[in-house]
Amino acid sequence: MSSYCDAAPGHPFHGPYHEHEYGFPLRGDAELLERLALEINQAGLSWLTILKKKDAFHRAFDGFDVDRVAAYGDEERARLLADAGIVRNRLKVDAVIQNARRIQQLRGEHGSFAGWLDAHHPREKAEWIRLFKKTFRFTGGEIVGEFLMSLGYLPGAHKPECPVYPRVLAAGPPWARNAPG
Repeated sequence: MSSYCDAAPGHPFHGPYHEHEYGFPLRGDAELLERLALEINQAGLSWLTILKKKDAFHRAFDGFDVDRVAAYGDEERARLLADAGIVRNRLKVDAVIQNARRIQQLRGEHGSFAGWLDAHHPREKAEWIRLFKKTFRFTGGEIVGEFLMSLGYLPGAHKPECPVYPRVLAAGPPWARNAPG
């Protein structure tokens, strides 16, 4: 079985994501909401499908501005469910909106979504999954694991021999900051 590090390079969609996004830390609430939304929407689909729709998601959800998405009502929900450029699944659309509202609450407690993640780091994957299921909607084990690995809160996005690995380490992912030794 090949890894993402073996399969992604040179691919028109996987390559850029692997080389410039996957495993690199993100801090902004909009960026974090976007990544969470993409992981939620990937459930049951291929990651390639989501990468191809990434720009459409960004446009449809107003750049994932947390306050704008949190304010969505029936009209925006209907607009999203009619948008063929994204995944038109009511549960997933509702989860993104509800999760934006939850991020607003986390801002009051931790200053930002990243602040909340940092306050709970480090944790084992199983602990993260329990925490996310208590806090957010539509966040099962695979979604949470991939979300956290894609942001550098869990290791494993890149193999150590991958040419991207040193750049990820230089970006200071949380898993490396808390690594023993």
